[in-house]
Amino acid sequence: MENILLFNFFGPEMLVVLFAIILLFGGKKIPELMRGIGKGIREFNAARSTLEQEFKDGMREAEKKQIEEKENNKA
Repeated sequence: MENILLFNFFGPEMLVVLFAIILLFGGKKIPELMRGIGKGIREFNAARSTLEQEFKDGMREAEKKQIEEKENNKA
């Protein structure tokens, strides 16, 4: 069975895509577009890391409660 990749294009296909981007946005708008994309990626990564940290903190808290409950049950 072959692996199907959604964005598996290189060479001529990439040139066509780049040419279409230049036609649609113009040479002057591309840096602004790339800055916007970069800012969006940074914000996404920041939100993802915040969510991961909150999840890890919640898991630690749940483990501490579980340990405390076991200790209280033993006493």
